[in-house]
Amino acid sequence: MNLITDWPLSLAAWERSKASLSGGVSTGLRASMPPHPLSFERGQGSQLFDIDGNRYTDYVLGWGPVFLGHSHPEVVQAVAEQLPRGQTFGSGHALEYEVAERIVEFVPGAERVLWSNTGTEADQSAFRLARAFTGRQRILKFAGHYHGWQDNMLVSYRGAGATQHPEPGAGTRGQSSAAMSDVRVARFNDLESVRVLLENKAEDIAAVVLEPLLANSGVLVPEPGFLEGLRDLCTRTGTVLIFDEVITGFRLAMGGAAEYFRVTPDLTVMAKSIAAGFSLAAIAGRADIIDQVNAGVVHAGTYNGNPIVLSAAKATLDYLARERPHATLAGRAQRLASGMSDALAAAGIRGHAHAVGPIAQLALGIDRLSDFEQYLQADWAAYDELIVALLRRGQFVLPGGRWYLSTAHTEADIDQTIAAFTDALHDLALSPGSVESTTSSAAAER
Repeated sequence: MNLITDWPLSLAAWERSKASLSGGVSTGLRASMPPHPLSFERGQGSQLFDIDGNRYTDYVLGWGPVFLGHSHPEVVQAVAEQLPRGQTFGSGHALEYEVAERIVEFVPGAERVLWSNTGTEADQSAFRLARAFTGRQRILKFAGHYHGWQDNMLVSYRGAGATQHPEPGAGTRGQSSAAMSDVRVARFNDLESVRVLLENKAEDIAAVVLEPLLANSGVLVPEPGFLEGLRDLCTRTGTVLIFDEVITGFRLAMGGAAEYFRVTPDLTVMAKSIAAGFSLAAIAGRADIIDQVNAGVVHAGTYNGNPIVLSAAKATLDYLARERPHATLAGRAQRLASGMSDALAAAGIRGHAHAVGPIAQLALGIDRLSDFEQYLQADWAAYDELIVALLRRGQFVLPGGRWYLSTAHTEADIDQTIAAFTDALHDLALSPGSVESTTSSAAAER
């Protein structure tokens, strides 16, 4: 196995970019990529190629959106055909309703669709709709769940503010304390913490929002009965139930987590996976809630539903509906997680790996990963060392332990990645400050 020793051109590009881009990146999260942000020149299928001439199997997938792999031919063709016809019209076109009809067809509870551009925007639109519908003010979220970077939702997510305590914790400097007064925080998989808040009318809860699969913080499944209990509590108290399926929409199943877990929310927010890497988001759900945009609730955006991104979305959803790759991908993700667990055990390194659908999760320094508190206790400094060791072996992975699979990942990719992972553990085990050696937990899958 030929190891990559350094990335001189990527390092030079990053240093140059810092003169004009703050931090040298377009979004702050990318600055956290060890050993430093890389620069890529192209992607094809499951592979990325950097400007230093190195090739990687990609499990970052643009932080999630590239579900069909890079430059999928059907998406490329659809966008190429649309480009000469126009980029945006400021008015209606057929793709708006053709793609909306596909969402209504596949997503449980989807009677109407609103187009937006990012998950953060779409979440905020869903909250506005819920407030208008209920006449209430506050949104209830869960510790460790991510619903965008806006002040009123970057709360109790990571760092000092990411606790299971119900008092909201700030997520960034410069955050509006007034905005945080509009949010309450409960504990994932703890129905009682939700019931106390929803049944107290003084809390004025308009909506409950959650990642039905907690993908951002450990790829954690809801306990049996939790989502069903939320559905019942929200129905009984007249509270809007919102599934944030920015990650899981069309990824876990054609109907997303709502289909996968067989629980139907009032509103669903989707973004990643619906347009193969193009910037598109959607709010789907009950007509009586969404149709408030025709009765005084403002929903705006110059780029909403533009034909370029919707041509990509149509090609993406047509491909997924025809090929139904979800079961195959889930099997590959499980095989990846099992291979990593076996390698950890053989190396005597403490860690845990599991998979849910086409998403694998790896954590070091812990034997079990079933709740948010355990996720916070993992050894993420050691994981950053592992990221670099994997990069040297041609594997591109995210901080935080989440591994995305695309429809382009093959069995051969998985074999090569397991081999690279096994070899990379030698670097980790021998490096200063490496995780304590012990037995590894077995991989698990819902």
